[in-house]
Amino acid sequence: MSVTGRRPKIIASDLDGTIVADYGYISDRTKSAFAAAHNLGIHIYFATGRPIRWMKEIKENFAFGLGICGNGAMIYDFINEKILEQWLISIDNQFEIVNRMRKAIPTVSFAVEIDEHFHREQHYIPRWDTGQDDVGEQRIEDVMKKPALKLMARCSNGELTSDEMLVRANEAISDIATVTHSNAHESLLEISALGISKGSTLAKVSQRLGISAEDVVTFGDNPNDFSMLQWAGRSWTLSDGHPDAPKYAKFVTDPHQDDGVAKVIEQLLALPA
Repeated sequence: MSVTGRRPKIIASDLDGTIVADYGYISDRTKSAFAAAHNLGIHIYFATGRPIRWMKEIKENFAFGLGICGNGAMIYDFINEKILEQWLISIDNQFEIVNRMRKAIPTVSFAVEIDEHFHREQHYIPRWDTGQDDVGEQRIEDVMKKPALKLMARCSNGELTSDEMLVRANEAISDIATVTHSNAHESLLEISALGISKGSTLAKVSQRLGISAEDVVTFGDNPNDFSMLQWAGRSWTLSDGHPDAPKYAKFVTDPHQDDGVAKVIEQLLALPA
């Protein structure tokens, strides 16, 4: 793989499945590559579906950069643990989303991120947020009293894949929300405010910095990354990512277990500024 062009001014990368292994590990080679990019003055953004409570381990690994959290719904200074800006789902739209989704997928259950708190319905079985809400709600509507970072919709019986759920959800709510997912095998959707995505927020921060898409490089592996893979002038997905990712990314690199992102960054930094 040969990387050409000029050194980028922004590098934005997804976390889980892209530079973070499923057991939470970030390789030394990856950390070194991002540090070298930062030291050359390149702006670093970690664009993720994660809420802010999951950014503590990123702070433990990187002493620089900003987070684009909640699939674009928040710009987060994870070093100083400060929310800089956010675009939330209104209360009215939360109710409308849930109402339409229950009709589209009768077996669906919900969780919601409000402020820094995770709430779930009792039928929603979490995989990662165990311990955040051990009791659960009869109906998620009972806690929808503030604007939300994102809604999650799950088929806990696994009767539909995330991709199958996404088709139904887009038919039902694409006029009032942005729907995506970050794991094809989870039967789980992530729902943001209309027009909010990793790509839209990255475009916003790039414009503020006076940097065009041609000077931005992005990395990602799943549908919640597609918007920023498509928008950036140069973008890489991973060879073990979602099968549709190469339709949106300009290039493909090695799997995250093989430091695919680090390999590309090392070549990018050798290019002229």
